[in-house]
Amino acid sequence: MTEREFAGADPAGLRRADFPVLRPVPLRWNDDDTYGHVNNAVHYLLFDSAVNGWLIEASGTDIRRLPAIGIVAETGCRYLAELRFPESVTCGLALERLGRSSVTYRLALFGEAGESPAAVGRFVHVYVDAGSRRPVPVPAEVRRALTQLEPTPGRAP
Repeated sequence: MTEREFAGADPAGLRRADFPVLRPVPLRWNDDDTYGHVNNAVHYLLFDSAVNGWLIEASGTDIRRLPAIGIVAETGCRYLAELRFPESVTCGLALERLGRSSVTYRLALFGEAGESPAAVGRFVHVYVDAGSRRPVPVPAEVRRALTQLEPTPGRAP
């Protein structure tokens, strides 16, 4: 699937196979709200934890110690089904766009049952100098890690 096709894809039509990385993200007891499902704000915490946890592992670097840090400039989520504690949840990560100083991730949260996502999200990191907070190029360690999120030939569309 090309970047343009992926960005415009019907979120309900995405499947686990559309994501080069699948990362478990545990739910906690307090993630469920009064209505008995994972609160909508928790989805953003799961996305953030999945992306940054994966970046640390994939780059072999504590990204908090780099001279450039990724700050969240934009995020979004479309909710398609409920998640509930203690369900096992997996976050799919894919690269939507890599720019000079920014990275756009396409994300999905999958519950235990089925291939359809419970939520699909978009997450934009803009890299800035840790001191001045001015935009800088995506660090080389991060760029190298991001190659793992690029589409591969033969991957299901």
